Amino acid sequence: MMRTYSLTVLLWGCMLHAVPMMLSPKRTNKHSERITGLSENDGKTLYRTKRGWMWNQFFLLEEYTGPDTQYVGKLHTDQDKGDGNLKYILTGDGAGSLFIIDENTGDIHAAKKLDREEKSLYVLRAKAIDRKTGRQVEPESEFIIKIHDINDNEPKFTKDMYTASIPEMSGVGTSVIQVTATDADDANYGNSAKIVYSILQGQPYFSVDPETGIIKTALPDMSRENREQYQVVIQAKDMGGQMGGLSGTTTVNITLTDVNDNPPRFPQSTYQFSSPESAPPGTPLGRIKANDPDVGENAEIEYSISSEDGSDMFDIITDKDTQEGIITVKKQLDFENKMLYTLRVEATNTHPDPRFLQLGPFKDTALVKISVEDIDEPPVFSRSSYLIEVDEDAKERSIIGQVVAQDPDITKNAIKYSVDRHTDLDRIFNIYSGNGSLFISKPLDREETPWHNITVIATEINNPKQSSQIPVFIRILDINDHAPEFAKYYETFVCENAKAGQLIQTVSAVDKDEPPRGHKFFFELVPEFAVHPNFSIVDNKDNTAGIMTRRNRYNRSKMSTYLLPVIIFDNDYPIQSSTGTLTIRVCACDSRGNMQSCNAEALLLPAGLSTGALIAILLCIVILLVLVVLFAALKRQRKKEPLIISKDDVRDNIVTYNDEGGGEEDTQAFDIGTLRNPEAREESKMRRDVIPETIFQIRRTAPLWENTDVQDFIHRRLKENDLDPSAPPYDSLATYAYEGNDSIANSLSSLESLTTDGNQDYDYLSDWGPRFKKLADMYGGEESDRD
Repeated sequence: MMRTYSLTVLLWGCMLHAVPMMLSPKRTNKHSERITGLSENDGKTLYRTKRGWMWNQFFLLEEYTGPDTQYVGKLHTDQDKGDGNLKYILTGDGAGSLFIIDENTGDIHAAKKLDREEKSLYVLRAKAIDRKTGRQVEPESEFIIKIHDINDNEPKFTKDMYTASIPEMSGVGTSVIQVTATDADDANYGNSAKIVYSILQGQPYFSVDPETGIIKTALPDMSRENREQYQVVIQAKDMGGQMGGLSGTTTVNITLTDVNDNPPRFPQSTYQFSSPESAPPGTPLGRIKANDPDVGENAEIEYSISSEDGSDMFDIITDKDTQEGIITVKKQLDFENKMLYTLRVEATNTHPDPRFLQLGPFKDTALVKISVEDIDEPPVFSRSSYLIEVDEDAKERSIIGQVVAQDPDITKNAIKYSVDRHTDLDRIFNIYSGNGSLFISKPLDREETPWHNITVIATEINNPKQSSQIPVFIRILDINDHAPEFAKYYETFVCENAKAGQLIQTVSAVDKDEPPRGHKFFFELVPEFAVHPNFSIVDNKDNTAGIMTRRNRYNRSKMSTYLLPVIIFDNDYPIQSSTGTLTIRVCACDSRGNMQSCNAEALLLPAGLSTGALIAILLCIVILLVLVVLFAALKRQRKKEPLIISKDDVRDNIVTYNDEGGGEEDTQAFDIGTLRNPEAREESKMRRDVIPETIFQIRRTAPLWENTDVQDFIHRRLKENDLDPSAPPYDSLATYAYEGNDSIANSLSSLESLTTDGNQDYDYLSDWGPRFKKLADMYGGEESDRD
């Protein structure tokens, strides 16, 4: 209900008593002023009482919607006689726009609807003036208009939508989020801004505190797996939540986050897989998966094989992306050994939550049965490799060993054996295809090849594709089949002045055989030389022997060379021996025993000719031969003056070609077709007898259809070249094999002029132009040429 306040403002004036003379009044506040003056009653004092504007605050309701303007109050002074002489004026906040005053009556009205939320207080000033004099009858006074609030604003939340999350399985009363609403109404006036929160949607899962707006859980053990998203609508209502109050709402989206409160579970208790027995280790056989309704790391699972049966043959790994268990082969399977495996696979959470361990073990088990499939396998040898030892003197076709292989399948197919000839190119060994017995096909020689590495192949007869191979290492054992011999060729000499019992040579022996106890050699002279008058042999017992002299002095003029046969024995069975002959030369030695000469021819030289003299004679002969050779070489060289001294010489050159050409069939050298057929049409061709540095533009000349004389043809060509500015700066001499029939000019070559009997006139060379000046100078002077 709107309340209208009417206030009459009275202006209390001062009443002046009649006096002869009235002074100008002076106003003060809150006290009386004593005024003295002259009047007809001398000695009397006049008193005036001061009174001011009597104001209270104006109160005005906001949002007035009546048909008329809202009346605020009335200004009035007791100076107003009602005759219209006074004028009321209003100034300040909203004066003239929001608040208007009747200047005659002083009535104040609100011209517009006011909103407290925009402005709640207006300060105005009022005064009354005399229309005639324009003077204020009373001082200006200030008053306040306050806007009283009404409940015209509903509560508003700070957000249109809230988002919150809370772990699942939380207890009752767990705080989720706090929402806040504000009201623009005056909180100090009435209950317009008093807000109460309530929940409109989201029960019975959540509740809200009516005063604080804190949302809490209302049910225990809410499971994310049952429901993950909740939408809660919260209402904020003013007027303390009473009927008639304004309200606003907001939406809160609440998500339950996951906790590890669910163990993994296999959807089935038994799984079946199969694998061929040939599957290599690491081959995946299948996948199994335990379901876990949790998400994220709470759903991570680790798989393992808990049973002993098959744990050494199979393995299981976890696929981190799909959380599946992949069963793989760990070792090579064998159908004939075991055909069925039963595995117990366990799935366990990797991140259990201790708060929920009481719900039970967070793991599950399942049985996995794996059947092994039989396949046709290649033969299997009894060993991974074979080592066979055989004596090198073993006879051909003698059996040296046997390899054994069998079919691992149940059918036990027959097997044949063969030798891989890539490993036995000489075909020294062979094998019986039925039983795998190896035998020798060619003689063996340990000293040539002590080891043989061959490969034996076993193949199923019914299925040749099924085969396997194995290495066979054959070691050739040594027998004593080689006699020892001197370790090297010995150049032995004895001095002419040697003494008896003097050591002149130490010899040793070698043997290609390798006896197990090592070599042991014995040396002695042949029986015919057992008592040798010149030399003897002493066995040193260390596989060496010394050659000793048995007499004093040796004469090379009588005997320059001695042959000493020596027998060398070994100690293996059977004993092998050989005879080696030492050649002992008699030499001239100095006093220290150093050899000087061993040639017997030196004794025949003249006694007065020394070695130095012989060397000097030989040196002179060599020098004479060198001089003769040098002289002959110089005689062959002829010094020729070149026609062109340097590149800057501009004289004409004669280019000589030593190329005879390829005859008439040679079309790459000189074209002699023109000489043979002068009537042939000439083409514009480059010079082929020289290689010009610059390609010149060759001028085409008229063909000589009517001229058949070769000499005239050549003369015309010479003249054309002399007058051609694009010709090269040198001439070339081209020799043609054909000069035409019955040529008048005979030979054009001036080089053959020396062979003629008569004198020739070479003055015409001067007429050929400056390029033939050198030839003219060379052959123009007859007298000088003859000299």
